[in-house]
Formats: sequence, C-alpha cells, structure tokens
Amino acid sequence: MVAIRNGREDEVDILAEIGFRAWEKAMVTIGEMTDMRLSARAAFQNFTRSSWLTITVIEQGGAVAGWAARENLDELISDFWIDPAFQGHGLGKALLEEVEGEIIHQGFEVARVETHARNTEAVGFFEKHGYSINWLSVAYSPKIDRDVQSVGLSKRLVAEEPETYGPSF
Repeated sequence: MVAIRNGREDEVDILAEIGFRAWEKAMVTIGEMTDMRLSARAAFQNFTRSSWLTITVIEQGGAVAGWAARENLDELISDFWIDPAFQGHGLGKALLEEVEGEIIHQGFEVARVETHARNTEAVGFFEKHGYSINWLSVAYSPKIDRDVQSVGLSKRLVAEEPETYGPSF
C-alpha cells in the first residue's frame, strides 16, 4: 500500500540516505561523482535536518520510498528523490501528483523543477509528466561546491482563462 504524508523530524537521516542513493544513481551515468560524494552526502544531511517541514514523503508497505521538497514553499520543487530500490513502480508519478496538488492548493498555477542537464532519466521523467524545458545554464552550486550544468523545466497546472470582452455564448 502506498501512503503520502508530510516529512517528520525523526526521519531526517533516512531521508538524507534516500536522497543520496538516488543522487548517486543519477550521477553514475553523468560520471562526475567521485570528488563530490562527501559534499553531496553532507548537503543531503544538512538539507533534511534544516528543511524537513518542506518535505513530502512517499511510503510503500510502510517503508519510506522517496521524498520531494519545496524548499521555499513556492512553485519550485527543489528536491525529488525516489530510492533506487523503489524506482519503476509508479511512486514517482504518485508523489509528483501530490506535490503538484500542494502547489495548486497554495495558489500557484505553474510548477517548476531544476535538475542536472545530463540527468536524462530525471529530465525524461518530468517530460513524460507534462513538463517542458525552459532554460539551460551553468551555475555554481553551493550545496556541492562546484559549477553544475542545469536545466529548468515547468508545467502549467491550471488552465489559462481566455481573455474575452463581454459575455461568451
């Protein structure tokens, strides 16, 4: 059984480990992982400890299977991680739908996400779920202490109202 809920302070270490394992899997295909592992692990630990209130958790069979965060509680999904052992079972889709619902509920019409430009699995996942690439850039990431090629994707969650003058028939 799948359950989606808010993160809890007592599980920040497991959330950090899940994020790190998912990051590590993604980075293997990118090939830039060796000198970033310690920084990445510390970044996940720091983030989950300081921002657990912004985390949404998905469980399968009572086990934490992944999590997403909106660090500033805005339209940007700052983190989205499914434990590699649970990938490919539809949990990412369910978690994304939940987070998108939260974004709509808080009055935002568009969801945004950013990822490593060469993380083709993540880019493909978001594109499959209606996201489009809006930009590509290279910027310094203080979380991992290096320049990172990033891509930004977005998805309109609320249909735009057509502008009309007068009553429509």
